[in-house]
Amino acid sequence: MKKCGFIAVIGAPNAGKSTLINSLVGSKVTIVSHKAQTTRNRILGVALKGETQIILMDTPGIFSTPKSRLEKNMVRQAWTSLREADGIMVVVDANRQSFDQATLILERLKDTEKRLILVLNKIDLIPRDNLLALAAQFAPLIKDRIFMVSALTGDGVEDIKAYWEEHLPADTWLFPEDQLSDLPLRLLSAEITREEIFNRLHEELPYAIWVETEAWEEFKNGSVKITQCIYVRKESQKPIVLGKEGHQIKAIGAASRKQLIDILERPVHLFLHVKVKTNWMDDPRLYKSVGLSFKE
Repeated sequence: MKKCGFIAVIGAPNAGKSTLINSLVGSKVTIVSHKAQTTRNRILGVALKGETQIILMDTPGIFSTPKSRLEKNMVRQAWTSLREADGIMVVVDANRQSFDQATLILERLKDTEKRLILVLNKIDLIPRDNLLALAAQFAPLIKDRIFMVSALTGDGVEDIKAYWEEHLPADTWLFPEDQLSDLPLRLLSAEITREEIFNRLHEELPYAIWVETEAWEEFKNGSVKITQCIYVRKESQKPIVLGKEGHQIKAIGAASRKQLIDILERPVHLFLHVKVKTNWMDDPRLYKSVGLSFKE
C-alpha cells in the first residue's frame, strides 16, 4: 500500500534543517552553510521509505525579530508551510547554549492537531548525559516523539523515515520514484552558487547578495551552459565578490561548477558576473522566482 504526505521541517536558524533534509533524501536538494538563514525559500525534498513517499518542506529559519521585507516574508513562508503539512518536524541544534527560540516555536505549536516530532540534531557534538537532560527539558512540549540524530553522519536518520512511514496516510505518490526535489534546475544551480558565496565570504555580505540564473543552454553533446548574475547592493561590495584579479569569483565558480557536475551528471560550463542592484530586496520579480510573497 502506497503512502504519501507532506512534512514541514522548521526550527531556529542554523539548526541543521537543510543538512537533515539532504540526509533523509539521500542526495543534495538544498544548500547548506555554517551561517544562519541560508535557506530563503521553501524547498521540497522527496524521501522514500518502502512504499512511502515523504515530501519534506525545507523552510527558512524562524527568528523572533525579522526586520527587512525579505526576512519578514521568509518567516511568514515558514509558518505558512505548516498549513499544507500532514506532519511537523521541529529541528533543534542540540549543541546550542540557548534554546529559547526552539521553546517559543514549540509553545506556539502546542495546540496543533498535526503529528509533531522533535529532532535533536548534532548529537555527535555533545555528551550523552547532556543530551538526555535536554530531551527531558523538551518532553513536556512534545506530544509525539523525540528523535536524536546527527544529520551530518546519518546516525538516527532512518528512525525518522521509519516513523513517517508508519504514520503518513495511504495515498498515491505525487512525484516519480526517481525525482528527489521539485526545485527547478535553474533555481537549484543559483542556490548552489549562493551556497559557495556563503561559504567563502564573511560577515554580512552574503546576506546582501542574490543569485539569478539568467540563461540555461543545453547542447547536443549533453553539456549545459549556465549564465548567472550575482546581485550586490553596494558598489563597494562588487570588488569583494570579484576578489583580487578576479580570484574570488573564479574560486566561487569553480566550486559551484564541481557541485553542479556531480548533481547534473553532465559537463557544465558556468559563467558568473556581478551587478550592483541597490534595491534588489524590493524587486517583486525576484521574490516570485523563489515562491516568496512580496508583502511588507
